[in-house]
Amino acid sequence: MSDWIYELTGIHQKDTSFGYTLSVISGKFKMSILYWLSEKKVMRFNELQRGMGTISFKTLSLMLKELEADGLISREEFPQIPPKVEYTLTERGRSIIPVLDMMCKWGEENIVSDIKSETEPLQI
Repeated sequence: MSDWIYELTGIHQKDTSFGYTLSVISGKFKMSILYWLSEKKVMRFNELQRGMGTISFKTLSLMLKELEADGLISREEFPQIPPKVEYTLTERGRSIIPVLDMMCKWGEENIVSDIKSETEPLQI
């Protein structure tokens, strides 16, 4: 949907339920972080970083802080040396996993037709 549609009604996309949902899960890595935590249940920072591969320390740290601020993950710090921090999904975070599952299912059902249309020669 175009932004101008929202401007005509006086409502900005970020103020809609759709816009809010996108703001919570948007970003290159947020959905991957949520999936890792849904699969592994409890993960430490380095485990997440290794599992995700190309993500930098700074980016992962920022994404985790945003997901925590949005109430999707919880961070538990253990007072020991060396410091230990574990991340888990909150109840709210677990509630968004079915949405991500539906997105994956849609991708599985549609990726073949997109790839097929790209590889077929054009009919003239």
